Amino acid sequence: MQPEAKTYITSDLIAAGHLAIGDGYRAKNAELSLTGIPFARAGDIDKGFHFEDADRFPEEDLRKVGEKISRPGDVVFTSKGTVGRFAFVREDTPRFVFSPQLCYWRSLNSNVIDPKYLYYWMNSREFWVQASAVKGQTDMADYVSLTDQRRMRITLRHIEEQRAITRILGALDDKIDINRQMNHTLEAMAQAIFKSWFVDFDPVTAKADSRQPYGMNAEIAALFPSRFVESELGAVPEGWPVKTLPEIIEVNPKRELANGTSAQYLEMANMPTKGHTPNTWTIRSAGSGMRFMNGDTLMARITPCLENGKTAYVDFLADGEIAWGSTEYIVLRPKEPLPPVYGYCVARWDDFRDFSIAAMTGSSGRQRVPASNLKFFKMVMPGERVARKFGELVTPLFEKARANTNESITLAKLRDLLLPKLLSGEIRVNQAEKLVEEVA
Repeated sequence: MQPEAKTYITSDLIAAGHLAIGDGYRAKNAELSLTGIPFARAGDIDKGFHFEDADRFPEEDLRKVGEKISRPGDVVFTSKGTVGRFAFVREDTPRFVFSPQLCYWRSLNSNVIDPKYLYYWMNSREFWVQASAVKGQTDMADYVSLTDQRRMRITLRHIEEQRAITRILGALDDKIDINRQMNHTLEAMAQAIFKSWFVDFDPVTAKADSRQPYGMNAEIAALFPSRFVESELGAVPEGWPVKTLPEIIEVNPKRELANGTSAQYLEMANMPTKGHTPNTWTIRSAGSGMRFMNGDTLMARITPCLENGKTAYVDFLADGEIAWGSTEYIVLRPKEPLPPVYGYCVARWDDFRDFSIAAMTGSSGRQRVPASNLKFFKMVMPGERVARKFGELVTPLFEKARANTNESITLAKLRDLLLPKLLSGEIRVNQAEKLVEEVA
């Protein structure tokens, strides 16, 4: 029979050589570069790593950093400002340098502390009660100091039970990650078709050169014109007129939802920066804010949310249901015969995003895109049969992504339900395994 769980003070585990807790490197701006490995800040950490816009630290200067560079198995914790984001450094996670906004918890003896168990423990109530008790003890932004972290108490179960727990919870997280990757692939497919058909006009170019359009059957190819004509935007497919965006996409269409009505609410913080599917929304009494329904696209119009890519396709409501959200959304709804998903593809289109960012007005830090400025954006209106075929091909990709997201929401709820019960011993491993088998 395995021994019961034991509670330790982290400083004792550190002294015994089982655990390391450290913070980030205080880099000067002059030390950062456009090349090298990511210099990770709190904004780059949110249940994973997002280094697309991160500063870089030159690899030739890594000797300055010492231990403040990531290793597989590290648990990353945002300890300053935005306290409480976590991420686990996997074998395939790009190596990065920790900034002072971050701390790392590092198992130095995996026969005492399983690294992934440490990650799940830090997401548990035992850690959060201790972190919450100290994070607001200064007049400045929330901060959990190294000193506070190094005197926390941590309950460790027997190492074999730790590994069993991480195997169960990890299986759920792995399936969530697979769904996330699949959704990225589905969106990439949708955007590739949009760009090929409506931006680069690849099928028309091929037909104009007397070639069969690549990857397209004869039935679909027949829907496209076979020559270009000149326009104010340059060469465009014959019969496809140049229009302003509001001529082909409704901007902020009217939706009826009385103030005070209890309705689904999507806040800006839950808008995705990548992918079309928000994971979280709430019920809230309606007030001032944009109204929307399934098939609408939401695009943040305020800095820095617009630049960060906050955009969503609404497909999480019941048929005919009206929801609401921030006044800082622009709502887009393509007009017939364009399918609703076309609006989302436009909102993610680099040319449109660049135009929108350039059209922002207002004082520094509070700039936003006036919806009226979208009338200056011009694009080509495709033929009806092409527009409808685009919907037939791309809409199922969005539907599959939504199904994946719904499954991930269910799996995350099960993981969050099991985590405290497994760590406390309320549910045994064999019981949890049966629950996971039923869902996953």
